[in-house]
Amino acid sequence: MSTLPVYPWRLAPEGLATRRQLRAAGLRPGGQDVVAQLERPRYRRGPLVAFLYRVDRALPVRPMSAAKRAALAAANTARRTCPTCRRDAGYVIPARLGECIPCAYPDPEQRVE
Repeated sequence: MSTLPVYPWRLAPEGLATRRQLRAAGLRPGGQDVVAQLERPRYRRGPLVAFLYRVDRALPVRPMSAAKRAALAAANTARRTCPTCRRDAGYVIPARLGECIPCAYPDPEQRVE
């Protein structure tokens, strides 16, 4: 088992990128192994670690299928629908409330907005 090269934060060589950087470029790792890592020191905690992949081996992002697009739309609609009044709240229902704000706080003086 070999160890990965470790680079200081913002000093990675050209040709290496994190998952987020690959995604921003319209790429994905495509099954390749991690080739290096970045470490950013933090005060009183362990360092933040970001894994690096080779850009030349990255593959293009797969296009979203119609079925996946429909499933995501349905999931987002379910997150916005109040289970109490069955209306689309227009925003994602807070998990701590479990229902839209007018249903959670029916009295105007108790509303937290």
